[in-house]
Amino acid sequence: MTQPGQHIQAIEGYSAFVPDPLPPELEWTARLTYALSDADRAIGQLAGEGRRLPNPHVLMRPFVAREAVLSSRIEGTQATLGELLAADAGAIVDRSPEDLREVANYVVALEYGIKRLKSLPLCVRLTQEIHRRLMEGVRGRHARPGEIRDVQNWIGVPGSTPHTATYVPPPPAELQNVLGALERFLQDRSLPPLVQIGLAHYQFEAIHPFLDGNGRVGRLLITLYLVERDTLPTPLLYLSAFFEATRAEYYTRLHAVTEEGDWANWLLYFLNGVARQSEDAVDRAERMQEKLDEWRLQVAGLGSPTPARVVDLLAGNPFVTAKGVSASLGVAVTTARRAIERLAGLGIVTQTDARQRDRAYCATALLEILEEPAKLAP
Repeated sequence: MTQPGQHIQAIEGYSAFVPDPLPPELEWTARLTYALSDADRAIGQLAGEGRRLPNPHVLMRPFVAREAVLSSRIEGTQATLGELLAADAGAIVDRSPEDLREVANYVVALEYGIKRLKSLPLCVRLTQEIHRRLMEGVRGRHARPGEIRDVQNWIGVPGSTPHTATYVPPPPAELQNVLGALERFLQDRSLPPLVQIGLAHYQFEAIHPFLDGNGRVGRLLITLYLVERDTLPTPLLYLSAFFEATRAEYYTRLHAVTEEGDWANWLLYFLNGVARQSEDAVDRAERMQEKLDEWRLQVAGLGSPTPARVVDLLAGNPFVTAKGVSASLGVAVTTARRAIERLAGLGIVTQTDARQRDRAYCATALLEILEEPAKLAP
């Protein structure tokens, strides 16, 4: 195994790690070749599902919300998917506004990044713009949103110092060089896309260019890369569920690259995550689409087009309110309320609170599909 960088001694006496430019030398063993083939097959199936869906951009929204919740959970935020979706629909939820804002910012940052890719390639500037939106108005805003750090940071238990930290990333003076090298690597096209983004994800986390939010930005970059390379037509694949469910192994594999140059086992882990989460996303998307098709048939003979239009809204968010439906569809609040009540009478949605006004309803069958734990077994 080749070392992926060097530990340098700071004048303060601690050791910081500076990763070498990518790519490393890789030995294409049978296991690694199979893992790449398996991941390519699975993500290709997901891409096909995304192209087959009647409106993949609508169905993408709850998947984005799910990723936001799971990615933020890794960082300690406790908001649930149901709470985020309910709040987005205008319902009152029992969760701190700051927790909800942190998760909502992830959605904002991802959607911004997808749009920005039309005019800007994946680069350091784009990561700064994403970071600014991710950290705006939440815990960590003291960490200078959108700015590359100019002081040393480190990873460790609360109260640790660079001398006692688990990991110390490159000193500020090294950041321009290592980030420039990473940007050039991302613009290269000589490696299979899934291998390239697997290597780049490690490198970004090793560089840790921001004072806070590096984990979330690093996970966002995976999704943005897959869209930029047209590996996926729309962002349906998210690895936070896999990383969160296998958190100990995730950090162990990253650490083994830094300390031992163990790229092979990191890539095996990463590619397995891509394969399993691709299969999981296909399964969820298919089951949600089947449920929506079933409901469309149920409401087809009701005489009013509004219930069917509300069903279409459920694809983007299983929570609805009369005010929200009125605003989205451009119909009167009374019309929206009648349509929702008809869906409730068919068992498609159920009321989630005891309020007499501004009631919130949820298509629980869709929420249950989204909230199921990730399937990790092949």
